Amino acid sequence: MPTSYPKCSPTEMMGLLVLLGSHKGDEEIARLADDLDLEIDEILPAIDFSQVLGFLKLADGRATLTDSGRQLLAGSIGARKDLIRDKLLGAKLFKTLVRALESAPERRLTEEELLRLVSFTTAPADEFVQNIINWGRYAGLFRYDPDEHLLLPPKARATRTASARRPPAGGEGGEVPPTTSSTSVAPSLPPPAKLASLAVVAP
Repeated sequence: MPTSYPKCSPTEMMGLLVLLGSHKGDEEIARLADDLDLEIDEILPAIDFSQVLGFLKLADGRATLTDSGRQLLAGSIGARKDLIRDKLLGAKLFKTLVRALESAPERRLTEEELLRLVSFTTAPADEFVQNIINWGRYAGLFRYDPDEHLLLPPKARATRTASARRPPAGGEGGEVPPTTSSTSVAPSLPPPAKLASLAVVAP
């Protein structure tokens, strides 16, 4: 897997995959962009990141869901995070960060140490590092203290009690009930928000 990643959030990637799923898992990226009323280059980061993690394949301008991509869309919120976590741990960069964090004397990495670990990338440092932090936090690989600028180990997963298993007010899985279809997105939304808004309609 590559050591640099497009600037894309988890919800943007999920929104793109949900949209592709609504096209039976195979569609031209130009058509996907049209559905969102966006230019192709505005959805390329989400497409590229999906490809990096092995959730879709791109050939001749056409995106196709892989088996992993279909598994991701079919899973619960927790199952999706676990799958993304496994994919990230297969990447040299994230594997290096997790190992460095586990072996650090106080089990924490300063911002300087983090920058040093990713210094081999040619991506812009600030955006690249923030992107890595966002994905690592989402997948539960580590936490980040924005006040102290420290990378920290993830919190241990708590055992769920009977009361904790009750569905939240937003519905099963805690997702907000969809208010729009996967192919009807308010054109006033900026590109990242358009993609992210699709993520809430996934089953």
